[in-house]
Amino acid sequence: MSDVSRPTLAPARTAAGVAAVIPAAGRGVRLGPGAPKALRPLSGTPMLIHAVRALAASRHVSLVIVVAPPDGAAEVKSLLDLHALPERTDFLVVPGGDSRQESVRLGLDALPPEYGIVLVHDAARPLVPVDTVDAVIEAVRDGAPAVVPALPLADTVKEVEPATEPGAPEPVVATPERARLRAVQTPQGFDRETLVRAHATVTEAVTDDAGMVEQLGLTVVAVPGHEEAFKVTRPLDLVLAEAVLARRRLNDGF
Repeated sequence: MSDVSRPTLAPARTAAGVAAVIPAAGRGVRLGPGAPKALRPLSGTPMLIHAVRALAASRHVSLVIVVAPPDGAAEVKSLLDLHALPERTDFLVVPGGDSRQESVRLGLDALPPEYGIVLVHDAARPLVPVDTVDAVIEAVRDGAPAVVPALPLADTVKEVEPATEPGAPEPVVATPERARLRAVQTPQGFDRETLVRAHATVTEAVTDDAGMVEQLGLTVVAVPGHEEAFKVTRPLDLVLAEAVLARRRLNDGF
């Protein structure tokens, strides 16, 4: 396990290595009071550990950078040291920033020069299957500057005029064509130079890193996501995640 540090970013160059950045500095208030969301237990193991293992399960990923709360990097490093992780993968913990966007940038700053493909993964998606991770990597290797795993929507989506008061009725202004819509997951994969340029160029807040690449005028492509790569945001999501892990243990011995 590497020490907590932030090496200076070397000049970008073509490289074949694959690294993953996991921003885990958020509080996750919608899950209720308690530890930061990434450190909440899931079947007795912190959610972050599940997410780290999910990315490290890919044999293409040789480095995982965890971006910890600004004052919690030492705690997160100790947490990783306590749990069994694949020996073929290197792990690095760096302190994060005040926003997810800043935390991802700090993770990018810590990347050694030999890594030309970067995955950015939500710590709150602890159950993403390795096949999804590999599909994203393969699409970047095939030349896509940015790749997202995505699922078709089951529900009809309405665009509304947001209410000015909580709970007030919201007028519907449009019904987008559902066949053209996708629910986007992580890990999102990028050509390193593209992602670094996006973070250096796009200053306004965005909801995901692929959106920053879109603002550069580059094409983002989608590959099939997986229903088990859902985001644990609310207490009910924890119940579902526990059920998925129980089924995996029963079927796969996981």
